[in-house]
Order: sequence, then structure tokens, then C-alpha cells
Amino acid sequence: MTRTVAFATLGLALVAMTASAQDMIRGVDLTSPAMVSAEMTRPDVEAVLAEASAARPADFTGKRLSGLDLSGLDLSNAVFRAARLNRAILRDAKLDGAILDQAWLLDADLTGASLKSAHLFASQMARARLDGANLSGARIAADLTGASMIGASIADAKLGADMRNQSMGLMRAVLRSANLERLNARNADLSRVDLEFATLRGADLSGASLKNAELGGADLTGAIVIDADFDGADLVSAKLIAPNGLDRAKNFDKARNRERLIRE
Repeated sequence: MTRTVAFATLGLALVAMTASAQDMIRGVDLTSPAMVSAEMTRPDVEAVLAEASAARPADFTGKRLSGLDLSGLDLSNAVFRAARLNRAILRDAKLDGAILDQAWLLDADLTGASLKSAHLFASQMARARLDGANLSGARIAADLTGASMIGASIADAKLGADMRNQSMGLMRAVLRSANLERLNARNADLSRVDLEFATLRGADLSGASLKNAELGGADLTGAIVIDADFDGADLVSAKLIAPNGLDRAKNFDKARNRERLIRE
């Protein structure tokens, strides 16, 4: 009963803090056992996976899994809603279609992981490592501040704010100061996404929507921007050096602060 009440209280706290610009970290003791410990072992997780089926996917809702080495596991369609996976190792894990809403993955290692069509709503992933990860088609409204996504793919993924449903505040991906070098963002929805001071050197933004995106101080050196939509994007102090296909970009003339771009 005590655990149920505690989990319900945590859930309410997360929702309340989500309403404040996705800031779930404020007021949370990140050094508490709830945030740094694991109540299951890898064999325990494997046992749950063995019992799962298409009709009843593995459910780790609210579980404490921080620090576990779950690398290489097939966690497709598993439910990790509000689970804590801080510093967990998920290298080359398969999380296609997984539900990671309100999950904590601070400093988690997802290098080479597959998260195709995964759902990450209000997920806390600051400083997570996703180099070479595949998040194509995923729905991402996560805080990825300082994350590393070198060579990762978010092709066809939706990271932008859905302005038809913002009752909880502006829910969109936050990639502030993230390393997105050589990111594949073809046809991704990055509208209103926070990309301030992000590194997008050599990124493929072909067909991506950057409408009203925050690109202040971002480095887009050598980025491919063919058919990318810059309508309303804020480019203050952004580096746009030797871009590929700028003459074929959409609405570049409607971007904000173009006169404050760094072009060389």
C-alpha cells in the first residue's frame, strides 16, 4: 500500500512538473535510492520478457532499473512508463515500439540501440548517449539536453510540438547543447524544437520541418538542408557555413535573425 501511494505521488509530481516546460528534474533528489538503484536484475528482466506476448507486452512501469546492464536485449514494445533507467546500459538493445513516457534515462547508454517508432513523451534523457541509435518514426518529446546522438537517425520522427494538444505546457523535444553531428533527420518534424547551441555539423536535414525551431548558436556547418522548412526558425548566432542545398531550402527568407547568422 505504501509503495502504491508513493508511486501515485511520484506520478502526480511528474505530471505537475511536466506542465512547467518539461522540467521534471527540479525538486527531485537525483541521488535518492529511487533514482540510482535497481529492484530487478538482468535475469529478472529476461524472465519478464520470456513471459511477454504480443497481446501482453513486458511491463516495467515505475520499476527501478538504474545502472542495469541490459545491452543487446530485445525489449520491443515493452512498457517503461515512469521507469527509472538512469545510467542503465542499453547498448545495441532493441526498443522498437517501446513506451518510455515519463521514463528517466539520465546518462543512459543507448549506443547503437534501435528505438524505431518508440514513444518518448516527457522522458528525461539529459546526457544520454545515443550514438548510432535508430529512432526513425519515433515520437519524441523528451529532454535530451547535452545528449550525444552522433550518426543517429531520427528520420520521419516527430519531435515537434503538437499545437493542438498543449494542455500540459509546450511539449517538444529539447536538444539544447546536444551533439547531433551527422544526424539523419530526413523528413523529421523539428518544429518548435529547442536546438540552441546544438552541433549539427554534417547533419542531413533534407525535408525536415524547422518551423519556429530555436537554432540560436547551433552549428550547422556542412548540413544538408534541401527542402528543409525554415519558416519562423530563430537563427541568431547560428553557424551556417558551407551548407548543402540552401538554395533549395523552403522559407529561408522567413527565418528570424538571418542577419545575425555566422556564414564564414
